[in-house]
Amino acid sequence: MIHASMLPRVKKRPRPVEAGARGQEEVKFNEVTVYLVERKMGSSRRSFLTSLARSKGFRVEYVLSDEVTHVVAEDNRAGALWAWLRGSGLRDVSRLQVLDISWFTDSMREGRPVTVETRHCIPDTSSTVPECSPPIAAANVSQYACLRRTTTENHNKIFTDVLEELAENSEFNESKGPCLAFRRAASVLKSLPSAVHCLGAIQGLPCLGEHTKAVMEEILIFGRSFKVEEVQSDERYQALKLFTSVFGVGPKTAEKWYRRGLRSLKEILAEPNIQLNRMQRAGFLYYRDISKAVSKAEAKALRSIIEETAHWIAPDSILALTGGFRRGKEYGHDVDFLLTMPVMGKEEGLLLRVIDRLRDQGILLYCEHQGSTFDMSKLPSRRFEAMDHFEKCFLILRLEEGQVEGDGGLQKDPGESRGWRAVRVDLVAPPVDRYAFALLGWTGSRQFERDLRRFASKERGMCLDNHALYDKTKKLFLPATSEEDIFAHLGLEYVEPWQRNA
Repeated sequence: MIHASMLPRVKKRPRPVEAGARGQEEVKFNEVTVYLVERKMGSSRRSFLTSLARSKGFRVEYVLSDEVTHVVAEDNRAGALWAWLRGSGLRDVSRLQVLDISWFTDSMREGRPVTVETRHCIPDTSSTVPECSPPIAAANVSQYACLRRTTTENHNKIFTDVLEELAENSEFNESKGPCLAFRRAASVLKSLPSAVHCLGAIQGLPCLGEHTKAVMEEILIFGRSFKVEEVQSDERYQALKLFTSVFGVGPKTAEKWYRRGLRSLKEILAEPNIQLNRMQRAGFLYYRDISKAVSKAEAKALRSIIEETAHWIAPDSILALTGGFRRGKEYGHDVDFLLTMPVMGKEEGLLLRVIDRLRDQGILLYCEHQGSTFDMSKLPSRRFEAMDHFEKCFLILRLEEGQVEGDGGLQKDPGESRGWRAVRVDLVAPPVDRYAFALLGWTGSRQFERDLRRFASKERGMCLDNHALYDKTKKLFLPATSEEDIFAHLGLEYVEPWQRNA
């Protein structure tokens, strides 16, 4: 039963403020409007806490309205409190932060609104919660992504999006352990055949540590992660995420710009002491285009253009679309290709001739070419390297609207009259005897490749990278003309590209 003193007092006109209740204190925190529930708290204590909060710059209202952002209660039963709020006539109760008095006292002590944590929240226990599904058979879920089949159908996106954002923040902070832990946890959740509705369902699954489970529990209870909201509102995270979205800008450069007090792309371009390299200049010049997603239709159009160009030069050349598009994704941030020849050594010079041909066609907007540094005598490599040693080039190509077939056509802003867009393309040219290893590595996903290499090392005593597979016990390189050969050497069932979205 709802007590009469809890009933909201919602009025069309603002209620005159009680004498002495509101002075002329300056409001410092405009983003927060507090309403203190009188039930259990009492009118005297409520008046005292209101005065205290206002003296510290908080906006506190005596009347519950749609302007209120934080409802604070003391010793109220969650069910009765939420039932009262739902009957209060507010437009959207779900947007409210419904909090225990502990958040208020923490905020008074700090002199500012503190970050809302799980312990502060009063959950809506009366809402319909799906029944907990039976525990997923942990024996069927490997710690290695290469032993799991993960399609683009992700039933647990509500968790994995948050975990990947926390991983990105850890990467910005150079916290490799937490970054890897969050990515592994997200990878496991992506592989599950159904949505997780309670923590009991994931009992015993690998790679889901206490920190991950705490984040998941928060989402299950409140439908959101307060931790990731705190990260998203962090000025440094916002700046580094923005800066690293520019082609040619890595975390170290982004951190350097942030420490110089820069917060926007305009500020970077206006700073006379910053010398951008060629890649970064191209990144800023074509930022509007290359920051937009590339569609599968656009990727297919680019494959046709490059394949036609390569075959004009060398009719027997081999081109493969790799990356996320080979794994069946509908969108990506760039398009990756492998280019080689069926005869060893014939691939030398091919990539430069393709670049020249693209330039002659007027579609090459930017190119950075890196010659091959591949040396078989330096294998196997004892350390993981993010980039292989094959000849490659990083391009920005002009894609015309008429070249794109299928739904949606060219990806561009609504109302955009220009009939073309710039697209990022990577071209890699391994020799044919390394082609299978390069194809496997460049197909991804990143977590699938990491776990495949970890499995090779830990479980098989082998070294695997984009160049070769080396058996440390037998001290020999294992040949492969296809991805299937590599899986067979590792004693693994072949995993199709569309099942590698870990």
